[in-house]
Amino acid sequence: MPQIIFLPNEKFCPQGVVVVAEKGESILDAALRSGIDIEHACEKSCACTTCHVIVREGIDSLEPSDELEDDMLDKAWGLEPDSRLSCQALVDDADLVVEIPRYTINMVSENH
Repeated sequence: MPQIIFLPNEKFCPQGVVVVAEKGESILDAALRSGIDIEHACEKSCACTTCHVIVREGIDSLEPSDELEDDMLDKAWGLEPDSRLSCQALVDDADLVVEIPRYTINMVSENH
């Protein structure tokens, strides 16, 4: 089973976390199942950018993003060439190294 290595993030996983993922599971679902509460304001419908992540290793194992995801990513804070919406990026057989950006475009978190 593939692993997702989440790099340290002050808010979500200060020490970093290694998560075992199911093939076909989204990065977001694997994170949430493992207690990493990545924001997802649109409830995983590819309608916002709050679940934006940067795939530092293993991006070639993911299916390419589609036009809708690319359009949404254009609005993400800190966009990089290996950025993905974690609700849309489905894990395959390879391990991934993922960075959760420090900021999102969400002005107010609904969890506070």
